[in-house]
Amino acid sequence: MARSPLLLVPNLITIARILAIIPIVALVMNGDPTMRLLALIIYGVAAASDWLDGYLARAWDQYSPLGRMLDPIADKLLVGILIAALAWDGSLTAWDMVPACAILFREFFVSGLREFLGNTKIVLPVSWLAKWKTTIQLVSLAIVLLETIVPGIGLVSDVLLWLAGILTIWTGFQYLRASWPHLTAETK
Repeated sequence: MARSPLLLVPNLITIARILAIIPIVALVMNGDPTMRLLALIIYGVAAASDWLDGYLARAWDQYSPLGRMLDPIADKLLVGILIAALAWDGSLTAWDMVPACAILFREFFVSGLREFLGNTKIVLPVSWLAKWKTTIQLVSLAIVLLETIVPGIGLVSDVLLWLAGILTIWTGFQYLRASWPHLTAETK
């Protein structure tokens, strides 16, 4: 008997990553440095689970349409909602908001692009650079979380956040370029 996609271990890990957003944001918004450290720990586990669910799906051959849909959504939710919480609590400066907004713009844009192309049966595979982009996004936000706990790492978080923003825009452009022929094709 086939198992429900909800019960596949990689999908359970992905769902746990989505659910982890709630305590992470609550702890960040608490304002207490100890709670911030706890948020960082939970965030680190959630970010690492992005690699783990993919690894287990490949190793155990537990692919599912649900997993293919949920995994990128979990990443975008984790990054996007954490950016909003960090903007709300003042951890992101006005200059930090430039790459942060670029990240949010690209994530919404590419999601919409994938949805549109899904109706045409065109699939845009995830590139290695896009996987690195996600990793750098996750790491840069971890360093931003760490800023209030470890003084003096602001430059590191700024550089990583801007690098994440640049990679995000570049990979978004790559997806747009790859999909352009399908977007501009005449309808029959």
